[in-house]
Amino acid sequence: MKIGNREFDFGQGHVYIMGILNVTPDSFSDGGRFNDKDAALRHVEEMVKQGADIIDVGGESTRPGYQKITVPEEIARVTGIIEAVKARFDVPISIDTYKAPVMDAALAAGADLANDIWGLRYDKLFAPDGQTSVWECGTMAEIIAKHDVPVCVMHNRKEAVYTDFLKEVKEDLSDSIAIGENAGIDRAQMILDPGVGFAKDYEQNLEILANLEDFSDFDMPLLLAASRKSVIGLTLDLPVTEREEGTMVTSVLAGMAGWDFVRVHDVEKNKRALDMLEKILTKRLANKK
Repeated sequence: MKIGNREFDFGQGHVYIMGILNVTPDSFSDGGRFNDKDAALRHVEEMVKQGADIIDVGGESTRPGYQKITVPEEIARVTGIIEAVKARFDVPISIDTYKAPVMDAALAAGADLANDIWGLRYDKLFAPDGQTSVWECGTMAEIIAKHDVPVCVMHNRKEAVYTDFLKEVKEDLSDSIAIGENAGIDRAQMILDPGVGFAKDYEQNLEILANLEDFSDFDMPLLLAASRKSVIGLTLDLPVTEREEGTMVTSVLAGMAGWDFVRVHDVEKNKRALDMLEKILTKRLANKK
């Protein structure tokens, strides 16, 4: 898969790292730290040096109880940052938004990957009766297809109510894939994210982490975004500022399950953990030959 000017090869035992850049005042982990352009660019420089393969830019927090902002506000937050990062760094950029007009503006500004926390299903779930889209510009899937970029589709739904949890998560992801394909997005351009922390309670989040191998059925690139989330805080009884060791465990689990991406706040620590894992697994494979 080509993201920006870089080819990403999957199924080779390597986990790529998506570094998080929140240009928001209220994100749960680093709100307010990088919403100044100079601070954001310094952080991008740091993450690139530490080994980030993609920088994921977000302009609105999606933590529980987050403050919603308008479309023009979010566009203003993210487009200037995207343009500045593209001008200074040779690294693919992902845009994290569920709003189709923001996605349209961010991709036009140079973002290379769409990252949608509603997995292309926001229009289907929230459009008024008789309409296909929440937005005047068209559905999220149509916007992404227009720009012809890869997309990460995350699992989400209105409520954390399930009869058969893992089965329904996978069914929802299949629905996302179908929506994308019907809009003209090639399946080979999609990455799947099971949505740890979204429409899931504590036990359900643990269920995802305990069954990462189950998602290999899709035969598609997989991304785990568990960094510093509540499932780690609740397990270890730790505040968000002290959840890095727990995050590293989830990254290693992803690597052991053959996943392709992790989305993390602390690039350096997770990169070191994954490099160590990759060396061990390579040695194990060599010993079996």
